[in-house]
Amino acid sequence: MRPHRIILNYAKRLVSWRIKRKVDFVIAGAMKGGTTALDAYLREHPDIGMADIKEVRFFDNDDYFQRRRPPYALYHSHFLHVRSRKVWGEASPGYMFWQKAPFRLWQYNPDLKLIVILRNPIQRAYSQWNMGRTNGFEKMPFGETLRRPQEWGVIPLKEKRRGLSYLSRGFYTVQLERIWNHFPKTQTLILKSEELRKNPLQVLNDICRFLEIRPFTQVENKEPHSGQYPEPMGRQEWEFLKQTFEPDIKKLEQLLNWDCSEWLREPKK
Repeated sequence: MRPHRIILNYAKRLVSWRIKRKVDFVIAGAMKGGTTALDAYLREHPDIGMADIKEVRFFDNDDYFQRRRPPYALYHSHFLHVRSRKVWGEASPGYMFWQKAPFRLWQYNPDLKLIVILRNPIQRAYSQWNMGRTNGFEKMPFGETLRRPQEWGVIPLKEKRRGLSYLSRGFYTVQLERIWNHFPKTQTLILKSEELRKNPLQVLNDICRFLEIRPFTQVENKEPHSGQYPEPMGRQEWEFLKQTFEPDIKKLEQLLNWDCSEWLREPKK
């Protein structure tokens, strides 16, 4: 059979498969909030079929949505290896942040369930900056980056510059409300990153109840990207971030009935 005929038949098979079934849940964020650990945990559950890669990044890729119908067959190709699992899911933390992503997710599957894991936004920002510095695409000192115009939405962020949004990714309430504009709250599960570290089995079984699958019996702690920073965050930067995020943290506490007071305590040196 000619190569182009094989590709055509493969594409047809994917299209017919897409009509029969859709992805059941996504881990939508937040970046540097624990999504890698959560993805790793869920891959060990026999009922869960996770995508063949972490961060498929389909619904926050504007190129896929320039056409009349997005290439969902391409999206589903990431789940061919787990087609027999009870539920399918993937982890792309950009979905929470990218403004158009929640609507695109709803268009794809109105019954989709969304899992969001939130970390102290002060520590999250510093963690993201350290990742950028380690990967070589961040050259500026942390304190200087916080005053860049694009951190405050003055200059539109281009697709390739989204990784530099240290502040804007930490304003959680606007991102959650954007999700809830399209999905009922009953289809969202909001978690604390700190709880996943302290009580992974309890958090994972909360997820199992949410996804309506059998619980985990035991797990081994996972912290794929944990490690010590070369230097702690400076006091001046911490004070700036505390002042910046405190109003949103207070609003988040009311929104989720959480106690986030620990997020506003200065870390011990």
